[in-house]
Amino acid sequence: MKPLFYAVAFLTRIPVPLRFDARDRTKSTAYYPLVGLLIGGVIAAFDGLIAVHFPPLVRAVLVTACWVFITGGLHLDGLMDVFDGLGSHREPERMLAIMKDSRVGAMGVLAAVLILLTKIAALASLTASLASSVAAASVSARTAVLLAIAGWPYRREKGIAVGLKEGLTPLRLGFALASGAFLVFIACGAEGVLCLVLGGALVGAFGHVVARRLKGLTGDVYGAMIEGVETAALLLLLWLARL
Repeated sequence: MKPLFYAVAFLTRIPVPLRFDARDRTKSTAYYPLVGLLIGGVIAAFDGLIAVHFPPLVRAVLVTACWVFITGGLHLDGLMDVFDGLGSHREPERMLAIMKDSRVGAMGVLAAVLILLTKIAALASLTASLASSVAAASVSARTAVLLAIAGWPYRREKGIAVGLKEGLTPLRLGFALASGAFLVFIACGAEGVLCLVLGGALVGAFGHVVARRLKGLTGDVYGAMIEGVETAALLLLLWLARL
C-alpha cells in the first residue's frame, strides 16, 4: 500500500507519516485515479460545509481555492512554467531552463488566471452537481495524464517525475485506466466517461505538440495537462447539463 500513500503525499497536501523509497514512487502512478477521487471527496466535504451559507459565485471561488490548496498548487505551478517556457519561442534547452526558473513570467500568470476564472465560472453554474463534477474532473485528469507519462520520453535527467515512466508497466497502466473509467462512471455516469475520453484526447494532442518542441515531456507538462483536463471536463459537464 505504500505506493498508494506515496501518490497521496505527492499529489496532495495531505500529510502521510511514512518513509518512501524509489520503488514506491515508480509504482505510485497506478493509484493516481484513486487520489483523484480522494481530492474530489475532500472538496465535496468542504462544499457541503459552505454550500448553504454562500451564493453560487462565492461558493465556486471558495471551492476552487480549496482545490488549489489540497493539491498545494502543484499542477498550477506546472501550468505556469509550461506557458512561460513555450511562450518564449526559444530552442528546447532554453525553454527547459525557463520552465525550471522559479520566477513566473507574464504568460504563466495569464494562463493561471484564465484557467482559474474558467473553473470558477463553470463551478458557479454547476452548483446542483458540483461535488460529482469535481470528482469526475479530478479523476479524469489524473487518469488521462498517465497516457502522457507512458507515451513520451521524460525530458529531464533529474526531477520529481523521474522514474514514473519506467514504473508505469502495461499492467499498472491498464489497472489505472480501468479504475479511472469505473470511478468517473460512478461519479457522473456516462457523462463522466465522456470526460475521461475528452481528457485522453486533449493529453494526446497537447503531448504531441509539446514533445515536438521540447523533445520530450517534463513534470511541469504533466501538471499543465492535469489543470487543462480538469477545466475541460467541467466545461463538458456544463455543456451537457445545458442540452
